[in-house]
Amino acid sequence: MLFDNLNGRRAVSMIWHPGEKNLITDVPGVKVGNAHDADLRSGVTVLLPDEPAVAAIDVRGGGPGTRETDALQPSGTVSEIHGLVLSGGSAFGLDAATGVQSYLRQQNIGFRVKEAIVPIVPQAILFDLLNGGNKAWGRRPPYQDLAWTASESAATDFALGTAGAGYGATTQSLKGGLGSASLATDRGYLLGALAAVNPAGNVTVGDKANFWAAPFEIADEFGGLGVAEDLGGEGISPRIKGGPQQSSTIAIIATDAALSKVQAQRLAIMAQTGLVRAIYPVHTPLDGDIVFALSTGKRPLSAPIPDLAYLGSLAANTLARAIARAVYKASPMAGPGEQLPTYRDVFGL
Repeated sequence: MLFDNLNGRRAVSMIWHPGEKNLITDVPGVKVGNAHDADLRSGVTVLLPDEPAVAAIDVRGGGPGTRETDALQPSGTVSEIHGLVLSGGSAFGLDAATGVQSYLRQQNIGFRVKEAIVPIVPQAILFDLLNGGNKAWGRRPPYQDLAWTASESAATDFALGTAGAGYGATTQSLKGGLGSASLATDRGYLLGALAAVNPAGNVTVGDKANFWAAPFEIADEFGGLGVAEDLGGEGISPRIKGGPQQSSTIAIIATDAALSKVQAQRLAIMAQTGLVRAIYPVHTPLDGDIVFALSTGKRPLSAPIPDLAYLGSLAANTLARAIARAVYKASPMAGPGEQLPTYRDVFGL
């Protein structure tokens, strides 16, 4: 039995449970750091593995923004990465990876070519340039410096909601944010998800407080309201914000399962389904949805094909939960200026 009282106030898993912190850092060997600028209304989130990790990417939507993701293709020569970056700032935010590379190089971490050290740090960005923040940054965007700060602060504990790459994020009707969740599976593998949630669509059903991700919620982690009893025509009528390239949900799914680049790419593809379970509508021409998959390689697969199918299914559930938590945990941005209401502003929960 997977769910108990699906249509009631709780949907509780009977098979598995979140990790200790219910964060992506429950996967051993993974740390996360955040930095933001309240005046800018934007920020950066950095994931740093303790050791070089296998990674892959799956890109959906019509307006993605990435850096150094070609290295993640199965045909690529480099088989390891040293960090992953989620950032606001649209194309300007792509400068954040330089800050992480500089930080890692100072720590002598990177891909070695004779005496040269080159950290491999893929990145994805979201659009938050129209959220009322002061974007008049002068000669150089601030994202490189924010990324350095985020790298210095990387730890197993980090803030959710209005933090890091999710600081200036929005949905169609509510404040977006940064979310995370984890899952300890009954086969011994650990999964963790991290998401900066800035979609063209919504994560709640119509005007209701219920989340689209409600069937996958564990232990009231985003309110425990359960599934909306009646979607109705209004509940499934698409509501979309903004124009082209103004929205994205960018995410990372991590596991301690030992995966090749090909297997990691399949995990990213399956995890992308978590966006479908949590956001409506999703993967629109207005979005640049991206999911990275990262493997720390600590626990070999006992049955590669069935175990990968199993992990991918649960990765999607875990990512859906992280997306809902991003909006549930959001708080108002600091400073004067217009902004969308938070989930708690509207529903008082």
